[in-house]
Amino acid sequence: MRYYISDLHFGHAKLNTEMDHRGFASAEEMNQHMINQWNSRVRHGDEVVILGDFCMSKKAGEAEEILRQLKGRKYMIVGNHDYYLNDQDFDRSLFKWIESYKELNDNRRKIILSHYPIFCYNGQYRRNGEGIPKTYMLYGHVHNTFDEILVNEFIQRTRACRREVRGSDEQQNIPCQMINCFCMFSDYVPLTLDEWIQLDAKRRSELSKKQLR
Repeated sequence: MRYYISDLHFGHAKLNTEMDHRGFASAEEMNQHMINQWNSRVRHGDEVVILGDFCMSKKAGEAEEILRQLKGRKYMIVGNHDYYLNDQDFDRSLFKWIESYKELNDNRRKIILSHYPIFCYNGQYRRNGEGIPKTYMLYGHVHNTFDEILVNEFIQRTRACRREVRGSDEQQNIPCQMINCFCMFSDYVPLTLDEWIQLDAKRRSELSKKQLR
């Protein structure tokens, strides 16, 4: 099984009182909760793609200590706060690969992986024979901030646009399958692509209703 999650920010105490307002009493309490949530779902043979900002520490040992407590085979998309990766003593073998950008296949669907949202991503217009989009852009970075509201507005406007499709005279709405895999949206539990698709659709529907009020 493959799972995805972003912006865990292990060790980032300020997120308990600022920006995310996670509400834990300390970074240690937050760390332990996130470890427990991760291991409640992930098994040792599973794959987990981390979409950046895994740990705030610049020290290799602190990041390694956390990684060794997390089940599964881990894959890293580098975020802007993953400073520990610059420590020459960091054991990079704790990740199966470390990339800034990656394209994968997940159950016959193309997955675009980036810490930062990409508005015009590779394969955006691809659909299967039933007209269902075949490509999904998974991102992080913006957490649950005003930037995420702007991303949602972009998605809405893009999906409302219509254009001609190659090989047909009919116009179709433009697919825009961008999913923010922010850890707080899933209560710090890594989710499968299908679970993220379902959660994202529900969350964006609720967000759009709030914007109309």
